[in-house]
Amino acid sequence: MKGHLDALSKMIREDRSCTCLLDQSMAIQNSLKSLDVLILDKYLNSDVAEQFRSKKENAIKELLEVFKRKQSRIIL
Repeated sequence: MKGHLDALSKMIREDRSCTCLLDQSMAIQNSLKSLDVLILDKYLNSDVAEQFRSKKENAIKELLEVFKRKQSRIIL
């Protein structure tokens, strides 16, 4: 991901075309989305799994909050 950011920064300094900048920006966004999936997977398989065993109501509430935050960031 750092490589993508460095490349974008260099492309901006070089005054590259908007389409090139957009391609690089989308690559960064896709990398972040992939990272989100990995983090969510770890969260679900560790923290949430444990909470469901001990505090099911809290686990459901926390999952709903995560989902609501994600939904509020969706831009069409």
